[in-house]
Amino acid sequence: MRRMELVPNTVTYTTLIDGFCKVGRIQEAEKLFSQMQGYGQHPNVQTYAVLLDALCSNQQLPKAIELLTEMKDEKLELDIVIYNIVIEGLCTAGEVQSAKDLFCGLSSKGVQPDVRTFTIMISGLCKGGLLSEAENLLRGMEQKGSSPNDCTYNTIIRGFINNNETSRAMRLIQEMLERGFSADASTMELIVDLLSKDKVDPGLLALLKDSL
Repeated sequence: MRRMELVPNTVTYTTLIDGFCKVGRIQEAEKLFSQMQGYGQHPNVQTYAVLLDALCSNQQLPKAIELLTEMKDEKLELDIVIYNIVIEGLCTAGEVQSAKDLFCGLSSKGVQPDVRTFTIMISGLCKGGLLSEAENLLRGMEQKGSSPNDCTYNTIIRGFINNNETSRAMRLIQEMLERGFSADASTMELIVDLLSKDKVDPGLLALLKDSL
């Protein structure tokens, strides 16, 4: 592109970096990211977000944290989308305490967690076996300006079922249905499995089907 004397701008670079990331060519995306800076094109928040997400998704957390630090050094405004990417990356890597620390520090940064932030954190807590903390977070969402949605409920229900807390999961299912939400395919699969093992009331399946 340079040889044709066409100067790619930040949007063009971001699109190319995103393309490399989507096909798993992270190293080439990183090279392009460095190249654009060498040519005097400054990455914007979207450029960083694309690469940050790819690094977190490919379990390259140290590089992701370096990139986050670089964003702060560049005085870029870090929004909740950026923090969601990092929190999810930490949870996926089993770094639940680090994710909690980052989550709890959002307000001091002037950033308001959204429903996705809470859902990511609830998922991480469930995977870490911290079920009471996950439920407490669910209960405290509305006080902090976010209401749980269907994804939030399905996430915590699956977390409880996967941790053999069937009765608590059933209570949450009832609550979810009362709030007008439905079980998704992954949750239904777990419930059907429990039914096959006679671990839940068979009437629950009919109730769930009626909600679809």
